[in-house]
Amino acid sequence: MAKDSCPGSREIREPYPEEVRCSHCGALAEIWSDEPETQCNKCGKLISRNMGYNCAMWCPAAKQCMGQEKYSKLIKAMKGTQEKTGL
Repeated sequence: MAKDSCPGSREIREPYPEEVRCSHCGALAEIWSDEPETQCNKCGKLISRNMGYNCAMWCPAAKQCMGQEKYSKLIKAMKGTQEKTGL
């Protein structure tokens, strides 16, 4: 399957904004679908979220498809999530 048509990486290649609630102060913050963390605009604390299992973990073309920087950031975030949850 060509990288331009890969549905597994769409949210990474074409990120969209989402809202997450800060676990420290309860404020809503914007985070993009390709970001593992963001900073709360109200209290300044770092808000992390579970990136879940995605194509970066198994696809041999993932690094080329999404670029080295984004690929490395996602792999690091997913490994951190696995360590926290014991997976």
